[in-house]
Amino acid sequence: MSPRNPLTLFSKTVPALGALVCAAVVATSPVPAAAQDNSEARLRRAEAEIRALQRAVFPGGDGRFFEPQITSDGAPSSTVTTRTPSTTAVTDILARLDAIETQLQRLTALTEENTNALSNMELRVAALEEQRSAGAVTTPSPSGATPQPSNEPIATNSNLAAMSDGASDGSEDAQSAAAAGPSAERLAAVQEITKPQTDDAGDDEYSYGFRLWNAGFYPEARQQLASYVEGYPDHSQISYGRNLLGRAFLDDGMPEEAARWFLRNYQADRTARRAPDSLLFLAESMIAMGDTRRACIALSEFGETYPAVATGRLADQYESNRRRVTCDG
Repeated sequence: MSPRNPLTLFSKTVPALGALVCAAVVATSPVPAAAQDNSEARLRRAEAEIRALQRAVFPGGDGRFFEPQITSDGAPSSTVTTRTPSTTAVTDILARLDAIETQLQRLTALTEENTNALSNMELRVAALEEQRSAGAVTTPSPSGATPQPSNEPIATNSNLAAMSDGASDGSEDAQSAAAAGPSAERLAAVQEITKPQTDDAGDDEYSYGFRLWNAGFYPEARQQLASYVEGYPDHSQISYGRNLLGRAFLDDGMPEEAARWFLRNYQADRTARRAPDSLLFLAESMIAMGDTRRACIALSEFGETYPAVATGRLADQYESNRRRVTCDG
């Protein structure tokens, strides 16, 4: 069936419209009162038929030709409401995905900022700990006060001859000097190193050993630090004490004894604050002993175990030791 031609339909309906108009005119002419009610009903029916013809001639409900019969409030409306197409499910999903991606970008940026902040804090804490240890030596006495010697003498003929660490340097000259005892000048210089007196006895013992080592009194420092390590094995500074004891040997030209303490400190707790230092000093001790193979092993393990320290706090010492040896691979 072919679609209707609006022009044909219009030509067919025009006569009907004319007839209806005539009927409407006749209905509005003066009539007796008894016939007025019937005429009103016929007029309403004619208007309804005209609207029906309008819809047939002009399909689609276009507001340009006729108004909608019923509105939301039940009254005739003179305006046509245009509906806004609602968003589809795909549109909602895309909008939510965009919001999630934006949040992920912000979280990623915050994570990177926090990581950098933590790295900077670790470096600052390490620097503060170094300053704290150094402050035990550089803290001056109150103005006008005379440093008081410790009640426990350190440099004497007996305690220098038998150090509590039980290690000797293997040198006949050193053994002869220890047997002869320290000079009066050395005794006086050692006695000028004061021992701290605080509420933390373990920290006092360690700090005193640090002061002796920092002043260059390595035998006395070894004795003091060995006493600290033996007497306070669970102290918070024990990793510092074992590492510094190894340095007291290494700085005094005894790399073999130093290597033993560095290895012991590293193996005791690889997560301790001075464990990376001891491993790096172990490599330095091996270099001093001419053992290139073990030095390379220590340097390799240091770089693998402590990559952040190897590129941060101990980067210069690490690179310096690497330049001193030639390692395979």
